Amino acid sequence: MSMNSVNTNVGAIVALQNLNATNTSLMTVQNRINTGLKVSSAKDNGAVWAIAQNQRSTSSALNSVKDSLARGQSTVDVAIAAGTSVSDLLSTMKEKALSASDTSLDQTSRDALNQEFTALRDQLGKTVTNASFNGTNLLDGSVTNIQALANSDNSSQLTVAAQDFSFGGSIIGVAATDTISTAAGAATMITTLQNSINSSSAALAQLGTSSKSLASHETFVGKLQDALDTGVGNLVDADLAKESAKLQALQTKQQLGIQALSIANQSSGTLLSLFR
Repeated sequence: MSMNSVNTNVGAIVALQNLNATNTSLMTVQNRINTGLKVSSAKDNGAVWAIAQNQRSTSSALNSVKDSLARGQSTVDVAIAAGTSVSDLLSTMKEKALSASDTSLDQTSRDALNQEFTALRDQLGKTVTNASFNGTNLLDGSVTNIQALANSDNSSQLTVAAQDFSFGGSIIGVAATDTISTAAGAATMITTLQNSINSSSAALAQLGTSSKSLASHETFVGKLQDALDTGVGNLVDADLAKESAKLQALQTKQQLGIQALSIANQSSGTLLSLFR
């Protein structure tokens, strides 16, 4: 049989303990609803929080990887656009050289063709010089390659080889001073231009493959980042429908706990009736 005492109210102590437990649970549920997270800090679940933080860091780092890949792709695409223009110019220059190689052509006409040829030649040089993106030119021989980040810790890179479209190089056999002022010179230039067209086509094909590789890897990185974000969500996100139901139940339980504590506090007052 429990002892009646004004010093120690066991019922009130028990009721208060239960009410405190309810309030603690209610605070936890309210925090989950406010943040949308069931694990919002290390004290909620240290192991899960640490795993989630590591994955968040990796996902965030992949933004830099995507930026690097996008810059690399833009640099290559600019080079491809310029290289395509160069290839078109070479074809037009070959047409002029073929016309100038005709021995029956009078000198005045040949001089006119040569003037057009030199203008095209100079435009070719300007096109190569201006094929820069973010300060990098893959066509003028200033760099041998560019590298883009491939993963989040920079332990791997994607390398794109530059293609030297400068005058007199391995691809463009035309020199910056070449002309077609004579029939013999024009005939020789036809072969040089055809070789340049073939080499530039092969070089553009390599650049195209590199651009496609960068784009493909950027797509993969995007999917990887989405997968990481989904995994973090599975670890730390709260089920708001479930938490809403818990909130209703705990609010009701809190009200009942307050009433139970009030009743327990009143029980000691009944002892006064024994002294009347």
